[in-house]
Amino acid sequence: MIKAIFQGIKSYASSFKLMSQLGLWKYFAIPILISLIVASSIGFISWGLSDDIGFYISKIWFWEWGSETFRSISNVLGGISVIALGLIVYRHTIMAISAPFMSPVSEKIEQHLLGNTYSHRDSSQISQLLRGIRINGRNLVFELLLTIPLLLISLIPVLNIISLVLIYLLQSYYAGFGNMDYTLERHFNYSESIKFVKRNRGTAIGNGMVFMTLLLIPVIGIIIVLPLSVTASTTETIRLLNQKNVNER
Repeated sequence: MIKAIFQGIKSYASSFKLMSQLGLWKYFAIPILISLIVASSIGFISWGLSDDIGFYISKIWFWEWGSETFRSISNVLGGISVIALGLIVYRHTIMAISAPFMSPVSEKIEQHLLGNTYSHRDSSQISQLLRGIRINGRNLVFELLLTIPLLLISLIPVLNIISLVLIYLLQSYYAGFGNMDYTLERHFNYSESIKFVKRNRGTAIGNGMVFMTLLLIPVIGIIIVLPLSVTASTTETIRLLNQKNVNER
């Protein structure tokens, strides 16, 4: 799986060149606008909630000694919790809403790479949106169910470092999952796509790791994250699909 993770990361190398070559930047205007609006909204909400969550976390400490120190730590943990949960909601929201715009971009890349051998299942923009909502809604539920216990573990010294790494990998996996499905929706139904990503979870994690890292870049990260990650995931997912077809012959 380590090799697949690095392959997923490596696929970003040619993204800028491919987007420019195919003139894809114009297709990202609306998704980028959606991304900025959603990110700003969640950012303001998160800013207001971080202190409140920190206050409730601090109530766990019943003793007088060290209460101020624990309150300071609680505020930090509250901020981390809100950022982690905010990123999850932000990511799945923009991925679901952007599906009607991202799927055609993915299709153009696939058509360019495969030429005359290109074939796919027909789907309308409405079906792409519904598929995006279904996939990302499912992933949102699973990711929250796994992330919340990890956030609670982060309250324990030493284990908090491990839990934060696991949260990062978990978010990376589901980010890559959503990016890969823009291509998979033309080839597989809902259940088949889930199975395909599970078999290639290393690729999903690698793609998502760059996605999550780009989001750490203020403003610019939000603008470029979808174009780069969708382009990278498309090229790598097509490679995996071709490999699968060759193995089945």
